[in-house]
Amino acid sequence: MKIIADSGATKTDWLIYATNYTTITRTSGINPFHQSSDDIEKIIKEQFQFEIPCNTNIDEIYFYGAGCTKDKKYIVKAALIKIFPKSIIHIESDLLGAARALLGNKEGIACILGTGSNSCLYNGHDIIANVSPLGYILGDEGSGAVLGKRLVADCLKHQLPDYICNKFFQEFKLTPEIIINKIYSEPQANRFLSSLAPFLGENKKLPEIHNFLLDNFSEFFKRNIESYNRNDLPVSFVGSVAFYCTEELMEVANKYHYSIGKIIQNPIKELIEFHLK
Repeated sequence: MKIIADSGATKTDWLIYATNYTTITRTSGINPFHQSSDDIEKIIKEQFQFEIPCNTNIDEIYFYGAGCTKDKKYIVKAALIKIFPKSIIHIESDLLGAARALLGNKEGIACILGTGSNSCLYNGHDIIANVSPLGYILGDEGSGAVLGKRLVADCLKHQLPDYICNKFFQEFKLTPEIIINKIYSEPQANRFLSSLAPFLGENKKLPEIHNFLLDNFSEFFKRNIESYNRNDLPVSFVGSVAFYCTEELMEVANKYHYSIGKIIQNPIKELIEFHLK
């Protein structure tokens, strides 16, 4: 039996696999940059609905997570060891998980456009180049958090038409005071900002929102993808932002002379296929 997990800032998908048995469950996001080993253990124990047959050993766990750098992955591993002491545990970055899900053993450019954003040049086995995403304050162009941040700022500074701004504030029941408090006084502002991004997908047919998305995705290509200098390779994406804005991404990719490969919302099913090869 294997467990494969894909974790971002907002959510973690867990796929439990055995012969004639497969189930997927979800917990909140796990990131060792923001959570301790004890915090992560608590999330898993409290939220993970263990739909595992009795007396079954978990042979291997593959955990792909945001923030799982060489210096931080031990934090996640320590939490999992407490819960699954007999399992072989592999901790890798969510970016490698995205590359394996999107490209398998083929060369290409793999990207994440979800709450955060990231990209890499993948040779079919390893990540060989990566432009640092830098997080939603300094980078994360095209991500849900940055789209939400830019949307809020544009509405508060009246850079978008009043009818769009009013619709936005009414839909989310927000005031300037609430927004400022959530961003500057409450934890995990990136999750709050990312939760506003669906408004853009729902209204992307409006010319102003369409151009807004094109501008932001152009920033993602210009500041990330262009650095690899490999427009001979397809660019593939995982994440809800990419999934719901496929047409806009294709338009921007064409502008920069790139082809779009695969776009998937969640990589978890593709990852089990990768590990069963």
